Parts: sequence; C-alpha cells; structure tokens
Amino acid sequence: MLELSIKEADKLRKVAHALSSDVRLKIINLLNVGNMNIHQLADTLEIPVSTAASHVKVLEQSALIQTELRPARRGAMKVCTRNFDDIHIQLNNKDSFFNESKSYELEMPIGQYTDFQVAPTCGMANQDKILIPEDEPVHFYSPERSKAQLIWTRKGYFEYKFPIVIPYKADVNALQISMEICSEAPNYDHNWPSDITVWLNEVDIGTWTSPGDYGDRPGKLNPSYWIETTGTQYGTLKTWKVTKKHTMIDDFQLSNCNINDLKLLENEFLSMKVGIKEDAVHKGGINLFGKEFGDYSQDIKLKIDFT
Repeated sequence: MLELSIKEADKLRKVAHALSSDVRLKIINLLNVGNMNIHQLADTLEIPVSTAASHVKVLEQSALIQTELRPARRGAMKVCTRNFDDIHIQLNNKDSFFNESKSYELEMPIGQYTDFQVAPTCGMANQDKILIPEDEPVHFYSPERSKAQLIWTRKGYFEYKFPIVIPYKADVNALQISMEICSEAPNYDHNWPSDITVWLNEVDIGTWTSPGDYGDRPGKLNPSYWIETTGTQYGTLKTWKVTKKHTMIDDFQLSNCNINDLKLLENEFLSMKVGIKEDAVHKGGINLFGKEFGDYSQDIKLKIDFT
C-alpha cells in the first residue's frame, strides 16, 4: 500500500497528477494484468510510442510504477511494473494516523551472511577493490566479507539472520524482502537465465527466474575501476512479499506460502536464504548488490508490517 499524507504535499501532488489522466489510468489497468514494455503499451492504447513514454515517465516519477531496462533484439527495452495495490491518503494532521499499523524495517549488508555455499565463478568486491582471490570459495570465510558491496557465485546460496524487534503478541500482516540481484555468467551474458529462490525460516517462499547477467552499461553507483572491467554491472530490484494469503513478487502472486507458514514470532530472528536449488532447471548463479554497487542504493531490505 502507498501511504500518502497532506504533510508530504509534493509527493501527494505527483501522485494526484499521475492519476489525473485517462491514458495513465489505462496504463495502470493494463499493468494489473502483467508487465509490459513501452511499445506494447503504445500498440494496445493506439498512441504514439513517444506519448506512451511521456506518460510512463510521469507514473514513474510518482512511484506508481517502476521500470527496468531489459535486453531486446536491438539494444534494450524499458519494461513497466505496477508498484502498489492500494493508495491510502491522510488529509488531516493527526500524528496518530500511523499508530494502528506499524512497521519494522532493517537493511542487512550483503557481506553479513551467516552461512554460504559457493562455487566458481565466485568472488566479492567493494568500492575500492576486489576483496578476495576470485574463484576460491575458502576466502568467503574472510573477515573482509563485511566490506563487500558485490558478491557472486555460480551455484549455492547465502544465508542471513535478521533480528526481529516487534511485540511478541503483534499481529503480522505482511513481510517483504527486497534486493538487487541478477544471474552470474562468465564476464556477463544478458541471455543467461537463473532460477533464484528465497527461503524464510527454511520455508521456500518462491522462485524468480532472472533473465540474465547485465553488463552492457555501467551500474549507476559503480566505482571507476569496476566500470572498466568486463564483469557484471547492475541487477534488477526484486521484492518478495508474504501476506496472510500468499506470496507475491513485485505484486504478482508467486506461491501459496503465507505469513502463518513462517512462524515468525517463535524465534528472535528471521533466517533468510537466497540461492539456487540443486535441482533448479536454470542453474545460472547469482549476483547480490550492496548499496554502493549496481543501480539501487540499498542493501538487503526487510520490512514487517504489523498491528
């Protein structure tokens, strides 16, 4: 849900402006069915591509949709995804507006894994240098891992433990994990699918197939030394969300796993594992990006909504 308040007038105006156009409302409705690129939107709505691109830009600026570049036959195409199911607008100034529904958020640096399995090609880097010898798994035990801003492996997983600091009797409504990720190929390969799975408290909540390993342009946050390499440059920001009904990825249903299946309040921490199953169809590896690498300034982000 997108929460808006009269206290954040600029944000509220952007969303109101985005929703004031019949064309933009039609675009949002089309994205309810599935992701579409700008050319598909233009063809469906029978409008020029340039007009569709202008409307998409307004929706993106309001955060109602997100876009990502994906490889196409000629260059890249911009694919659009809807961000929210609902919008809640507060028109008064009461500080108690958010009291009924609360959230707990925490970002975990990618190098703070508590367990792992890796295999060549594998390695890690940060803003200054490659931190460990490449393709030597034993070095993933190194204390240098705490400085990592990019880690990669062709198979295996990384496991993290998030402390859960919410009331014991809280009613958890939803949990979401977001991270910037992509496949792992030698150098890079945009056509290199990888079935990436997330487990929470050892429960498989669903698998997303990454289309490839991206390196056609520098990541927006990457240091100059890394830009000059032929390796992975950026990933895709993906969000797994578990509700009382099911699990979604980027607001599309992924599995029937629900909050009760996770038994969140039985421990003081949440175990989160991300990796490639041994029996995966596409064993294309994984790259994980920290807040100083790739396109998105965030680590692995946990959010728990509760009342």
